[in-house]
Amino acid sequence: MAASRLIILGVAVAAAGGAGYVAKNMSAPPAEIIVEAGPQQPSIETTEVLVLSGDVPMGAPVGDQLSWQAWPSDAVTEHFITRSAEPDATEKLKGSIARLAMYGGEPLRRSKLVGEGQSFMSSILPSGSRAVATQIAADTSAGGFILPNDFVDVIMTRRSDTANAGGGFITETILQNIKVLAIDQAIQEDEEGRRVKVGETATLELTPQQAEIITVAQQMADRLTLALRSVADAQEEPQAEADYLVSGNGRRGTVRLIKSGEVSEVGARK
Repeated sequence: MAASRLIILGVAVAAAGGAGYVAKNMSAPPAEIIVEAGPQQPSIETTEVLVLSGDVPMGAPVGDQLSWQAWPSDAVTEHFITRSAEPDATEKLKGSIARLAMYGGEPLRRSKLVGEGQSFMSSILPSGSRAVATQIAADTSAGGFILPNDFVDVIMTRRSDTANAGGGFITETILQNIKVLAIDQAIQEDEEGRRVKVGETATLELTPQQAEIITVAQQMADRLTLALRSVADAQEEPQAEADYLVSGNGRRGTVRLIKSGEVSEVGARK
């Protein structure tokens, strides 16, 4: 009996020790896990830039469509307007006029604004160009479908020198691929998307030579017609123009006279 009791006592002691070991492990705090952080990304330096918060059509005031926005400093150019340099720019520029269409989210540039004291039309004219107005009507402007920024040919129709004797008319294209700057006072499409405008005056972008040609043609012609060109042809170079109306065929010392719709040259007095 003594041996069996010793065995039972040993088993009990072993069980008690095992239970104590388990209890100790359960109550011990979890082992701390250390995770080494990788290399940190450098912070991006930003600069507050004046941007448009909405679209601004060409010829419209900027108004309240201005706000400051943080931009990466590396992406800021000298043409941007920054808050550090001009903190009052939102108030100073809100009355400015857009010389080109501008869109929300783009940084404002002074090159896209009409300069102080300048008229809008003179500011949108390319260097060396002239703006010349010519009268139009629905029957001489593609039924009213010609709009600002379209390209046209100018066609002159006049009576021939035998018209009084039963002759007909002479028609020729005097200018090709001419940009329309405005129809009456409109310099872009209607905001509602209407694609028809019947105006009384078209303002054309011309070179000085072309300006002289159309001025002479307006005096000679019975009718000037604008023929709308495809947008795909806008980059084509003009093939021929009515230079004979003003060039004198390259001869110096001549004056061009227009009488009864006919052009003649006489020697200029010295």
